[in-house]
Amino acid sequence: MSKVTTRLNNQDIVNLTKQRYESQQRSKLPSIIVDLPSAGKIYPEHHALHSGKIEMRYMTAYDEDILTNISYIKEGVVFDKLLQSIIVTDIDVNEIAAADKEGLLISARILAYGSDYPVKVTNPKTNQVLDRNVDLTKIKFKSFDLIADANGEFTYAETNRIIKFSYLVELTESQTISETLKAVITQVDESRSPEDIEYFIRYEFLSADAKRFRTFYKENMPGLDFDYEFEGENGGTFTSKFPLNTDFFWF
Repeated sequence: MSKVTTRLNNQDIVNLTKQRYESQQRSKLPSIIVDLPSAGKIYPEHHALHSGKIEMRYMTAYDEDILTNISYIKEGVVFDKLLQSIIVTDIDVNEIAAADKEGLLISARILAYGSDYPVKVTNPKTNQVLDRNVDLTKIKFKSFDLIADANGEFTYAETNRIIKFSYLVELTESQTISETLKAVITQVDESRSPEDIEYFIRYEFLSADAKRFRTFYKENMPGLDFDYEFEGENGGTFTSKFPLNTDFFWF
């Protein structure tokens, strides 16, 4: 039994040594300090990202393998895996807000392949699908003026109840309205109990008030402004959004 234990411990040592070696090699790669769209305001005061900045290194050919990993693509985690690989700051990628991840992906794409990004957009005036290029350096951060407390949470007081909420949550289109509310609301009046919050949402949060809260939450969410001005067919211009698809890093 002791021999098995020794083998396992030896393998752990080998793995740890390998991890340290890879970390040392990656630390030799050039890196930059990147500003976060949230300016760090949505993180608690003690959090590594509260400064609003993060260190990220340049991509290598090895990192490109992540982008072609079929399993990652199917699971929808390919971008998270990439960020996990290239972020130098000691931080779990799951702790990074979705809005900040988008900003980091923009920066990573510019560092890897330049700022020119080809897209297909529809001219709303003519319904024509056009091939155009986006200059990624022109993508700006949304203004974000909310003031957080020490926990990185914000207060909503437009009802007769005091609601605190967070932007450090992963929201999906498949979530119901109540599931979304339970995810983002962290406190109602003086209670942070999940049971009390659920009771409030289920029995006390009137739909009109809940809708106003959701609108407030969405309109004040930090992130990137993807409204971009494109040239039309006849020299005119139009404004359209563009998505960050899985082909974002192809060139």
